[in-house]
Amino acid sequence: MAELLEKVEQYWDGRSDGYCEVNLQELHSFKRNAWIDLINEYAPKVSGRKLKVLDIGTGPGFFAIIMAGCGYEVTAVDYTDAMLQKAKKNAGIYKNNIKFKRMDAHNLEFEDNTFDLIVTRNLTWNLQRPDAAYREWHRVLDKGGRLLNFDANWYLHLHDDEKRKDYEQDRLNTLEKGFEDHYTCTDVDAMEDIARNLPLSKICRPEWDTKELLSIGFKKIMIEMEIGNRVWDEVERVNYGSTPMFMIAGEK
Repeated sequence: MAELLEKVEQYWDGRSDGYCEVNLQELHSFKRNAWIDLINEYAPKVSGRKLKVLDIGTGPGFFAIIMAGCGYEVTAVDYTDAMLQKAKKNAGIYKNNIKFKRMDAHNLEFEDNTFDLIVTRNLTWNLQRPDAAYREWHRVLDKGGRLLNFDANWYLHLHDDEKRKDYEQDRLNTLEKGFEDHYTCTDVDAMEDIARNLPLSKICRPEWDTKELLSIGFKKIMIEMEIGNRVWDEVERVNYGSTPMFMIAGEK
């Protein structure tokens, strides 16, 4: 298990430059406000103080930065030093408004009931023990707090023949349109090798997440299945046509 975690860390360390560039483009596009509107739609309301936000798996810092721009009290965690360094640099004028910490998503070094809102994107599928991570996230949420998890069935095509056909069609559609292929422009073999050994790559979601969150004790679950229609550009919609991004939200 430790060996797999090391592979995941090494992979994302290697991707930090490219992933950082994507995040910077997002910060200077329509996506910034689209994500702010979406997150604030579901964020809990607090009175007389700033909303306390935890961004888990912050990567180059996109969610942390836009949440700090809303005036919230933001903490951002990631497992890789390379990503945290990029996030600190990208934060610019918000650098001192965000607490950056290196931390394992399965083991958060925070007190119980600390945060009003947890946001995370494209992280859960990477986890070796997503059930344990969900329990930990529930623990650090305050009563009435909400978890907003944005993810997709990114590598289900490795285990499902029909999904594989759809995935291959996405590659053809991307080529036809003359767009950059967001899969083949990365180290596909390395990521697929890792994904084959991750539990959520072979599970249809968010059905699994719903059951897990309810069993942990989240009292209310909210799901949106086509988040990409709100926050993706045409290139992403073509690249991921058969892999829509979903949001699963849980209220404690």
